[in-house]
Parts: sequence; structure tokens; C-alpha cells
Amino acid sequence: MTVFLALGIIGLVVLALSLVAGDVLDGMFDALEGDIVSTAVIGGFVSAFGFGGAAASGADLPTPVSIAIGAGAGLVVGWFAWWLTRLVKDGPSDGTVSIEHSVGQVAQVITDIPAEGYGVVRVVVGGHALQLNATAHRPIAAGAKVDVTGVLSPTAVSVTEIWQP
Repeated sequence: MTVFLALGIIGLVVLALSLVAGDVLDGMFDALEGDIVSTAVIGGFVSAFGFGGAAASGADLPTPVSIAIGAGAGLVVGWFAWWLTRLVKDGPSDGTVSIEHSVGQVAQVITDIPAEGYGVVRVVVGGHALQLNATAHRPIAAGAKVDVTGVLSPTAVSVTEIWQP
């Protein structure tokens, strides 16, 4: 039973290491498909094997049965760790917000936009507030709501005022 408990504790340490330091085995098993052998998978398998075997041994089952129960528990937890890490790694991300994402959005004029020049607008894109230089065909006062109609440069947009009755 002591050996099983020691394996369970070692597995938890390896699992904690994978959570803190990342996959320390990254690149060691590149020949295998789908990251089936990773630090999280090994840690999950070893800890479940140890604790499952210890539970079976504590129930006074013979050692071969305890090993089989531990191996079964290890396979289940190892598979779950593999599935979970694959899900996290392959999951979508929010990508980088760019000025092109501001087109079609409503912005607020921060500094007046003159007829022949630039002012500043603030637009929220994907939860990020962007302050951009803006130009329009006619003057627009600070505080007005505008639609972003186009991108002129990496820092400037064209806008039109939203008419409110």
C-alpha cells in the first residue's frame, strides 16, 4: 500500500509541475500522434494508478487485482487529462484586435473633427477601447456619435455622423 501511495503523491507532483511549468516533455515524443504522452497525462495516470491501487490494497484485495484496478483508474484519468489538454490547446482564441475590426462600429468623437483635418474618436472593438484619428466630410463636434466607415491608415479612420432626431 505504501508503494501505491508514494506513486499517487509522485503523480500529483508531476501533475502540479505540468500546471505550473507547462509541458516539460514537449518535443520528446513528437513521433506519437496528438500529444498522447504529455506531462499532464503521465501525472494523471501515475497519480490515479497509485491512489486507485492504494484504495484496492486498503480493501484487502490481492496485489494483482490492486494493480489492475490502479491501471484502470490510471487509464481513465490519463485519457481525461489528454482530452482536456487537447481541448484547451485546440480551442479558439480571441485573436488580435486590429483597426479593420472598427469598420461598421459606432464611435464617440473625443476631439472635434474639422472639415479638412483630423480629430480623435474612441471605438470599442472586442472589449478593447481604441482611440483613432478620424476625418469626415463635414465638421463634427466632440461628444457626437459616429459610424466608422473606412480605414485610411493604421491609425486613422473615416467616419460619418449619426443623425439623431
